[in-house]
Amino acid sequence: MLLFGRKRLLAVLGSCCTILSLLTPTQCASSSPDSLNQSYKIVQPLELTPKLSLQLKLHAFLLWSSVGFLMPIGVLLIRVTSNVKSTRSIRILFYCHVASQIVAVILATAGAVLSISNFENAFNNTHQRIGLALYGFIWLQPLIGFLRPDRGVRFRSIWYLTHWLLGIAICVVGVANVYIGMHTYHERTGRSVRPWTVLLTVEVSAMAFVYLFQDRWNHVVRQQQQQEASALGDDDDDDDEQSEEHVYPANDHKEVAVVP
Repeated sequence: MLLFGRKRLLAVLGSCCTILSLLTPTQCASSSPDSLNQSYKIVQPLELTPKLSLQLKLHAFLLWSSVGFLMPIGVLLIRVTSNVKSTRSIRILFYCHVASQIVAVILATAGAVLSISNFENAFNNTHQRIGLALYGFIWLQPLIGFLRPDRGVRFRSIWYLTHWLLGIAICVVGVANVYIGMHTYHERTGRSVRPWTVLLTVEVSAMAFVYLFQDRWNHVVRQQQQQEASALGDDDDDDDEQSEEHVYPANDHKEVAVVP
């Protein structure tokens, strides 16, 4: 299982790197007046009016709320179902996952409409190009979610892997684009974004920590219980074997348990 998890992680990282490499603008060999003029416009300081400043802050808040908070929360909610025994709790977590992702898509759509209608959209920088691709994948992900095959269908595992990989990739690339957006804002306006960068880093680190160690929490709790039972002279081998079965649930079992 550990080897399978590493392969999935490598697949996600490879997909993200591929997307970023395709979206990164290449340097043009020619130095025509038009290209020089375009580059000159890119580095020009942005004159912030009160209205534009409010729109930029609202755009940043909408995209952070969507790809930087709600979508990762949805991933954590669906992941915790692997350690839940109650069918009712699994259903509640599943519907919370669906609700968080729907709200995230709505917020991302609002941020897209705001940027397209009010900002410069030449798509000649990394932040805009990644954002454009991200909008498309954000709208594609719920469609894949709603079209999930029934349990036992041949393509269920393929659907699950595709849905999981795309969700993780959207979260990773989305958070990266939030960082790029703050850097672009600093370059264009000269205003410091260090406090927001630190806060985002703390949040992302906390979510990554929860994601990576979520499956191990029950193991730690059960080990403590076993130590206490051993200290009291109440050590049952059958209970140990039964607990080990719930510590590392199989991926196919986890995927089945997610869907009510």
